[in-house]
Amino acid sequence: MLRTNLRFAIIGCGRIAQRHAEQIDRFGHLVAVCDIIPNKANDLAKEFGAKAYYTTASLLLQRQSIDVIVVCTPNGLHALHAIEALNAGFHVLCEKPMAISAPDCRLMITTSEKNKRQLFVVKQNRFNPPVQAVKELLDQNKLGKIYSVQLNCYWNRNPDYYKNSWKGTKEYDGGTLFTQFSHFIDLLYWFFGYVKNVQAMLSNIAHKKIIEFEDTGIVNMEFENGIIGGIHYTVNSYKKNMEGSLTIFAEKGTVKIGGQYLNELEYQLIENYTIENLPKSNTANDYGTYIGSMSNHDKVYQNLVDVLLHGATSYANAYDGLKTVEIIEKIYKEAKYI
Repeated sequence: MLRTNLRFAIIGCGRIAQRHAEQIDRFGHLVAVCDIIPNKANDLAKEFGAKAYYTTASLLLQRQSIDVIVVCTPNGLHALHAIEALNAGFHVLCEKPMAISAPDCRLMITTSEKNKRQLFVVKQNRFNPPVQAVKELLDQNKLGKIYSVQLNCYWNRNPDYYKNSWKGTKEYDGGTLFTQFSHFIDLLYWFFGYVKNVQAMLSNIAHKKIIEFEDTGIVNMEFENGIIGGIHYTVNSYKKNMEGSLTIFAEKGTVKIGGQYLNELEYQLIENYTIENLPKSNTANDYGTYIGSMSNHDKVYQNLVDVLLHGATSYANAYDGLKTVEIIEKIYKEAKYI
């Protein structure tokens, strides 16, 4: 891998920004960072030899020697900062979720098109080896007719995770499906298409007075192609993350991608076919007090470089980001809160 001359800036210097800075340092050059908390901006800038800004993102955007703006701010600010950066003439890589409303996502896309700038959305779980293997199965129709699917997301987020943070607020977080499990919803869309009908029951069982939305949900879905499916998700798994899994029941086989982060092929029984010799998955993002999803940001940046410098196809485009947000909004709209 050759380091390119692409110049990057990061808006938002929280925990995920460190992951981005490490990959930027491999694939290009981090020249500027911005955060409203000076120490966060200073620390990240010092580590990677960048210039720190700590008031508004607009000051950073006035710097013209930048190619790509990486948006790592709270979910509720993704649209604002991405649109500002696109209008300033920069390409944008936006952390998940793309935004927390579909209209904001659409405005981000139209702004990207108007300014003829690329808008990338982080969907790193698509790069998990078992996920890619099963996607290939589906694309080649080796499973035949898909009967039903089941997504299980059993994680732990204790009160300390939400303490003194934007996380847990409707305005900046948006909901458990946005912050914890949007990657999983993305894979449902990537594998099976758009969701037509939804029934859902949601509840805040163990995080009352801590978060402003659900900590647990049970969802039934009908996809536009007739597949039926379910989601059971919670952040109440005792002490640690337990499982992130997707099971597919089909005409010619049953497959389960499991582990804690859809990173292991746990079960397969497929007619005249066996998935073999999968590469080892990357480790999950470890933030000390909790574990996040898979750390495939190296592959995200490799694809970004290939698109910008070599005309490749974006592996997770903004339209897919929009569809994920639309499905999450549909679940929340149709849900019964208990």
